[in-house]
Amino acid sequence: MKKIKNETELLKEAVRVGTRYFEARGAGKFETTDHADIRVRAIYLLLVKDKVIQPLATKDENPKNMRHKLAIWISKNLPADHHLLQ
Repeated sequence: MKKIKNETELLKEAVRVGTRYFEARGAGKFETTDHADIRVRAIYLLLVKDKVIQPLATKDENPKNMRHKLAIWISKNLPADHHLLQ
């Protein structure tokens, strides 16, 4: 797994956008006390269920790989001139 530039910031943006998608989709609502890994897993699973992203292999499903997958997802959906992609 190759680390991408600005991965931490991309993940924060992915969680922000993913949270809005999660709630708009009617899948539930996150509490402010929910751990980041819980949010990442829920968003990842919903995106896989909706066939927005390709699922990881079962043996590779762990929080680290899910975070990486969400960072890749958001990097492909941001405008080309977005400051996180520079």
